[in-house]
Amino acid sequence: MNSKTEKLVIIGSGPAGLTAGIYAARANLQPVIIEGSVPGGQLIGTSYIENWPGEKRILGPDLMKRMRDHAAHFGCTFISGDITQVDFKEKPFTLTVDQKNRLYADSVIIAAGATPKRLGIPGEDIYWGKGVTTCAVCDGAFYPKKRVIVVGGGDTAMEDASFMTKYTDDITVVHILDALTASHAMQQPVLSNKKIKIVYESAVTEIRGDKEHITEVVITNQKTKQKSVLPTDAVFVAIGLTPNAEIFENQLTLLDNGYIKVHNHTHTSVAGVFVSGDVADFRYRQAVTAAGTGCMAALDAERYLSSLK
Repeated sequence: MNSKTEKLVIIGSGPAGLTAGIYAARANLQPVIIEGSVPGGQLIGTSYIENWPGEKRILGPDLMKRMRDHAAHFGCTFISGDITQVDFKEKPFTLTVDQKNRLYADSVIIAAGATPKRLGIPGEDIYWGKGVTTCAVCDGAFYPKKRVIVVGGGDTAMEDASFMTKYTDDITVVHILDALTASHAMQQPVLSNKKIKIVYESAVTEIRGDKEHITEVVITNQKTKQKSVLPTDAVFVAIGLTPNAEIFENQLTLLDNGYIKVHNHTHTSVAGVFVSGDVADFRYRQAVTAAGTGCMAALDAERYLSSLK
């Protein structure tokens, strides 16, 4: 890489980053997109998507390929690799890719996303996207009248369990502690719903299937260590997300939960650095909302760059 200063560098290539790229490229900002270690973001690891406007049903990888092709068509430049260091204290901003190549930019959009926390148990990787997922809102409709398990005891798990009552009467929440950790308001609809059973002081310790799809899980009681097998058609892992914001810790203001603090819609604590998608959004966490904030960040970046002239 040379010492040329780019108008705009976008960190991340999920729905937020690619949408930002499309808008920025059409505004003739010649955006450079750093694709990250997982090009395409979380949707690369999903199966069918049924809540993307205009697509009744599309595979996650197919949708991301279309978005990437769309961004490339309008002139986005893609660089493989991870941003490993940034310097937002001086302008132009400096970004280091894979600890060796430096890039300079007048403005930056951070669309680095978030990483779902996993259980780290046998079978999880094998059946990821084959009945194991982190998003009930995204995938719940695939399991009408099926047996489902929600792992977790916080607000997200309660939200997922309540959401799944629209589709099935056979929902089991497995929680490692002896009491739920969700807020009282989130607990009550779950505790009062006869469709939902809660297994406390237990953990899902193995996921099994027929190679095509999950069929059962092993549940281990944390006190007695007794194991039991529970047949199921789906497991929703709801133990949280980790925002990919660690490298920005000393450069931008972060919230206590590790997400980038946003003000005025997409602005960060540094003028010229904008943010979109799941690296800042811990409430909605949907592909379409990430794409929306990608659009917003690109428009704000365009206005910022115009103000420099």
